[in-house]
Amino acid sequence: MIDMNQPDIKFAIEAVRQSCALAQQVQAGMKVEGLAKGDLSPVTVADFAVQALIGKGFQEHLSGATLVGEESSEMLQTGDGAETLARVREFIAPFAEGASNTAVCDWIDQGTGEPGDRYWTLDPIDGTKGYLRGEQYAIALGLVENGEVQFGILGCPNLGEGCAPDMGAGIVAVAQRGNGAYYSSAGKDFQPLHASPQTDPTQARIMRSVESGHTNVGEIDYIAEKLGVIAEPVRLDSQAKYAVLAAGGAEMLLRLMSPKYPNYKECIWDQAAGSIVLEEAGGRITDLKGNALDFSHGRKLLQNTGVFASNGHLHDVSLEAIQAVCNLPE
Repeated sequence: MIDMNQPDIKFAIEAVRQSCALAQQVQAGMKVEGLAKGDLSPVTVADFAVQALIGKGFQEHLSGATLVGEESSEMLQTGDGAETLARVREFIAPFAEGASNTAVCDWIDQGTGEPGDRYWTLDPIDGTKGYLRGEQYAIALGLVENGEVQFGILGCPNLGEGCAPDMGAGIVAVAQRGNGAYYSSAGKDFQPLHASPQTDPTQARIMRSVESGHTNVGEIDYIAEKLGVIAEPVRLDSQAKYAVLAAGGAEMLLRLMSPKYPNYKECIWDQAAGSIVLEEAGGRITDLKGNALDFSHGRKLLQNTGVFASNGHLHDVSLEAIQAVCNLPE
């Protein structure tokens, strides 16, 4: 059982809960306008505001810790970013005393640390396009030690009761290595998470993304055919998928190599928190070759090829199908 009153864990839970409320207020208070980063993925006011809020919390409660976040304030400190910075400051002010332009940028840049032997990693809004659509997204915070995730927390403001893959009042999921995975809906007591007991691959519900830019949709179809899958897929974006898997709402998730990005490597913040939530619920996660995810090589999973997550029972047979269908690099 996780000690939810342990100071670091208590801080992380409260920080993510506040961040969920902040993200919802941004959504309700403005028509979210995306900016473009270098990789053309959208960046919203909520991305920056959430990272600023959590960065401020690290300064106050975990001042010696390293935080590796997805964002930096660089683009906000140019002429084009001035309006976005003003909106970030406007929305974070009720949550964070002293929210000047300089302070907000400093809080955001608290998350520009470099991964080492021990660090936290943050995705302030995972599933930005889902957020823009008003659908599923997640706030993901994980603690990594010696290349292995030790603690993770997912805030999923729109998931249904029991981590159901539909629109609801939201959940927070927490996991600690060796101490299980738990979720709380609407601030209620934490309940244990358990992955699906399904052992029949034909009944495997495959989680399919609404956004498919970083996977290979055709190869997923071929893998499903090879396994004889007849169950309907479950569609949603972001690390909210891991909460659904951990709660038994589906059996597998694949991140294959997109033909557009054959050399793509996963970012650490896209997998850290979700991976331990699934593992501690009894599931399993590896890369497409069956190797454990290695978080010891900087900001990306440089030693891994894609990602495959399952309920555990279907992992080995599915890896065989993946390797038979996919032309994986050596």
